[in-house]
Amino acid sequence: MSTLEFNQLLVNNAEFLKPFAITLTKDSEAAKDLFQETLYRALANKEKFNVGTNIKAWLYTMMRNIFINNYRRRVKQNTIFDNTANEFLLNLNQGAVANAAESNLRIKDIQLAVHNLPEIFRNPFLLYFDGFKYHEIADMLQEPLGTIKSRIHFARKLLKAQIEKQ
Repeated sequence: MSTLEFNQLLVNNAEFLKPFAITLTKDSEAAKDLFQETLYRALANKEKFNVGTNIKAWLYTMMRNIFINNYRRRVKQNTIFDNTANEFLLNLNQGAVANAAESNLRIKDIQLAVHNLPEIFRNPFLLYFDGFKYHEIADMLQEPLGTIKSRIHFARKLLKAQIEKQ
């Protein structure tokens, strides 16, 4: 296949790549870059294209592979190496420090909200929170299984509403 024929085939079949690039990247500028990189690689590797095969599938596979390789490259760039004697692998995203005082206050708020639940909701919820299964709670409280499930569900909704107010 001559270069002119390949170029014409490429131009005629390249438009379907644009929506696929947007689907992959979720960003129009990144999609344009990916589209351009795919066409460049197709032109650079035209001798690898087998005449008679599906050019759309070839381009689609090429674009997907470029996207995956770029993604992997970005992930590796977010990880740094510490050259100390132990050679620890550090991740840049681990910069947060826990605030124990704030956590303790939050736990007290949650415990108070659970304590303020009506008893009909509090008992099944606390049993469920302690690790019991729905059917075990139903047997212990001698209530139907559906009733226990709905009471636990409503307890969660009430707790969520109380905690969001604070």
